[in-house]
Amino acid sequence: MTRDRAIANAFGLRAEMVATLLLVCKGYWPLARNYKVRGGEIDIIARRGGTVIFAEVKARPRLADAMVAISATKRQRIERAARVWLSSNPWAAHCVLRGDGVFVAPRAWPRHVEDAFRLNLM
Repeated sequence: MTRDRAIANAFGLRAEMVATLLLVCKGYWPLARNYKVRGGEIDIIARRGGTVIFAEVKARPRLADAMVAISATKRQRIERAARVWLSSNPWAAHCVLRGDGVFVAPRAWPRHVEDAFRLNLM
């Protein structure tokens, strides 16, 4: 792994840890982190009451850049992984399912955006 890639990887891992802590502070219970399946990945799956969120964490040097970084391709990968997760967790089918974003940048408070992207789980 190159030095630049190692730095970026460490930055991303710290961002996911910050995002998880933020969600816990907001009353969410983490169910999974870095949930990976063939063709998809979800950074954080968490529950609060009757809501299950599939959260994408984006870390960029500026918060504004992070907030526009969830692409259509990334949404499709999250949806693919969410379908697999739901098939293994049938209890969640009766919950509100949401695609949230947690955006992280240096020297800025992380931002949790509920319903940051639509999930097509059919």
